[in-house]
Amino acid sequence: MHPSLLQDSVRGCPKEIPHNEKLLSLKYESLDYDNSENQLFLEEERRMSFLGFKCLEISRWVICGLIGFLTGLIACCIDIAVENLAGVKYYVVKQNIEKFTEVGGLSISLILWAVLNSAFVMVGAVIVAFFEPGAAGSGIPQIKCYLNGVKIPRVVRLKTLVVKVCGVICSVAGGLAVGKEGPMIHSGAVVAAGVSQGRSTSLKKDFKIFEYFRRDTEKRDFVSAGAAAGVSAAFGAPVGGVLFSLEEGASFWNQMLTWRIFFASMISTFTLNFFLSIYNNKPGDLSSPGLINFGRFESDVSVCLLLSSPKPCVISLSTVCLVLNPVFNILNYWLTLFRIRYVHRPCLQVMEAMLVAPLGPDQSEDYPLQLFCADGEYNSMATAFFNTPERSVRSLFHNPPGSYNPLTLSLFTLTYFFLACWTYGLTVSAGVFIPSLLIGAAWGRLFGILLAVWAVPGKYALMGAAAQLGGIVRMTLSLTVIMVEATGNVTYGLPIMLVLLTAKIVGDYFVEGLYDIHIKLQSVPFLHLEAPATSHWLTAREVMGAPVTCFNRIEKVGTIVDVLSNTSTNHNGFPVVMPVAICGLILRSQLIVLLKHKVFVELARSRLTQRKLQLKDFRDAYPRFPPIQSIHVSQDERECMMDLTEFMNPTPYTVPQETSLPRVFKLFRALGLRHLVVVDSENRVVGLVTRKDLARYHLGKHGLEEMQLAQT
Repeated sequence: MHPSLLQDSVRGCPKEIPHNEKLLSLKYESLDYDNSENQLFLEEERRMSFLGFKCLEISRWVICGLIGFLTGLIACCIDIAVENLAGVKYYVVKQNIEKFTEVGGLSISLILWAVLNSAFVMVGAVIVAFFEPGAAGSGIPQIKCYLNGVKIPRVVRLKTLVVKVCGVICSVAGGLAVGKEGPMIHSGAVVAAGVSQGRSTSLKKDFKIFEYFRRDTEKRDFVSAGAAAGVSAAFGAPVGGVLFSLEEGASFWNQMLTWRIFFASMISTFTLNFFLSIYNNKPGDLSSPGLINFGRFESDVSVCLLLSSPKPCVISLSTVCLVLNPVFNILNYWLTLFRIRYVHRPCLQVMEAMLVAPLGPDQSEDYPLQLFCADGEYNSMATAFFNTPERSVRSLFHNPPGSYNPLTLSLFTLTYFFLACWTYGLTVSAGVFIPSLLIGAAWGRLFGILLAVWAVPGKYALMGAAAQLGGIVRMTLSLTVIMVEATGNVTYGLPIMLVLLTAKIVGDYFVEGLYDIHIKLQSVPFLHLEAPATSHWLTAREVMGAPVTCFNRIEKVGTIVDVLSNTSTNHNGFPVVMPVAICGLILRSQLIVLLKHKVFVELARSRLTQRKLQLKDFRDAYPRFPPIQSIHVSQDERECMMDLTEFMNPTPYTVPQETSLPRVFKLFRALGLRHLVVVDSENRVVGLVTRKDLARYHLGKHGLEEMQLAQT
């Protein structure tokens, strides 16, 4: 038996389970979602009148309205910028193609097309790789982590937003196999994080408003509203946006928060609608609820056939999912590992993006290509490849039967599948939603052509799009509602739900979802909704961190400085004991503010006029608390004492050391905890459970099997 395993004579299970500390990155910390109800907090809350609380509630609604408005405005700007940039490029390329097709040559036009695409993509890749790498990709995995309770560095900064918006414009205009819908979720979250704080730490500008909301508890709620507003602006699906935020942070919700998030989503889609109607010279024509429009799906006999014969629609489509979805995620996983190891320099990342740019399908349906066809005819292969993804999806949904050749569609599906797999993960701002929908719509339409007796091919294209996207990202409830809202017909809700559930079940058997894969590759301590099913034999004693660094209620300043300066531990929460029993919990950020303001017992006695520290001092330092190395403490001050009574949380959550792991897990997820103190029968601190402790032991069925094998 392994020497590190100490057998429990009662249960026959290890008290200490071997694990790899390097599986989780040290750069990620948890959000302090649970309020620290110290004396300062309670005094402020008790001083506030009923009218004051009502004003705060009105402020929350105002902030959510601003979040929705600004998110919709950003979506409108992205759409208009892409349309104008791409329109100029399309026109130039089309003119050259028509000119040189007449003389039998296309080389000059193809070179021009490749150069224009590479130029746009190069700009988008340069600003991401050299200025803000956090803006790469769709940003959805990072926002999922933030809503889960993990603080991702630089994910909600103004610089990230600017680079994200400019980058996605360049990526889409450059013809990459990407969509602009996914990054809207990240953009909405950044807008929410900035607006709710009433200041910009990047610009060092404080507007002196919304100061009460400068804490993780409030900020995370507003980020939920921003993410929902982004979904609403992207797909015109306000209810789907609410459900998206609900799926990612299900344990933190209350009724009023749900209504505020729905309000932000509605404002977002209305703002986008309104400004696009003005831009299109149709004021008041609110017919563009989102960046992508699937077109109107009418209920007809084919839908009844689709519903009455789910076997060919669901089971057969799921068979295709059985192959395509796991292959997509596995290929992208290995590509990402390759990039992490070999393509980690910014210059190499830009070169890879420019290499993919000329390969991307690119053109607009407004300019169909004739190529070498006779007058009045157009090349179907060129129409499939040289088309914007959004228009291609809509065409596959609504073009009449006979519009596509099966061989052409098969070749397009395979080519675009591998191209989209390669593209997702490039150092550009881009999403995977639209490419996934396009791949699924293509093979779904192909499947419908082969089984045209059951329904028109366009209906199968819709089911294939839902199955492909659901199988890649593993979203079920929210994606069902998003697809139903985007189609404008609730009749399709049942078949969409069936294919999404089947795609998720089939996909989960082979590999995790794409976002979960990227979260794991970044070593983020992500907590799933539930603890592993076979983890009841684990207790808090076996997963807690020990020994625990504790402080006395009145502690020496030098001791506090030494503990905070210890880079080998880097703890963020410290139980306060008196004399040995726990009497509170204090955070690293609170101690740094106390040291910065010299809140020492001796100084308080000598300076009778010294200003009393207030919650405003902690909010002013939030969220970028200074490092301990920037705090100067003299040798004389190190001998002073600090009274933590007024600033510590006197009622931290504690559990006995025999508490089961599933119960500990539920407490963390339901309450948004960062620290959970483990005590013995005499209320003495014996350990501390953090998010990383739970994430480290959340190994799934394979990890638990390995642990059980390790006992023998």
